[in-house]
Amino acid sequence: MKRRIIYLLLLGLILILACVACQASSPGGEEEGEAQMPMTISSSAFSEGDEIPRRYTCDGEDLSPPLTWSDTPNGTQSLVLITDDPDAPSGTFVHWVLYNIPPDTSSLSEEVSGIGTQGVNGFGKSGYSGPCPPKGPAHRYFFKIYALDTSLNLQSGATKSDVEMAMQGHVLAQGQLMGMYER
Repeated sequence: MKRRIIYLLLLGLILILACVACQASSPGGEEEGEAQMPMTISSSAFSEGDEIPRRYTCDGEDLSPPLTWSDTPNGTQSLVLITDDPDAPSGTFVHWVLYNIPPDTSSLSEEVSGIGTQGVNGFGKSGYSGPCPPKGPAHRYFFKIYALDTSLNLQSGATKSDVEMAMQGHVLAQGQLMGMYER
């Protein structure tokens, strides 16, 4: 009886270790279908880690910046763009949620409109609202692009949380561009 218990415990331990090893071998430890490939996203207005020009902030014209991306994988059915500030005093603040962007789209012009479906940002508005941090050190703003194997069944005005929940298990690739802004 003791041997059988020891045998079952060892078998359970082996299964647990096999599961851990299997998860560690998947790229980034993502769930199946999640972010298996990288995408490249850039802007002609600023480079990775550079200051976002005032024109694209609440201190300027508050226009969405021009963005371009590449490496959209085959099988992409829609794209999602989320812009947020993880350095906000109250936690990550959302500046833009744009989803169901057509898969053949590879750029957004300045002050884009009529492409995809606009979600609600942290200001409670639909569309883009630029960086507007409190006075102090610079904040980081992440422009994140996602390629999905589906279109999202969401009405206009969805929140970042709604979009992220609907995206689960459907991300084929993703990329991000980070810009800085301080007041």
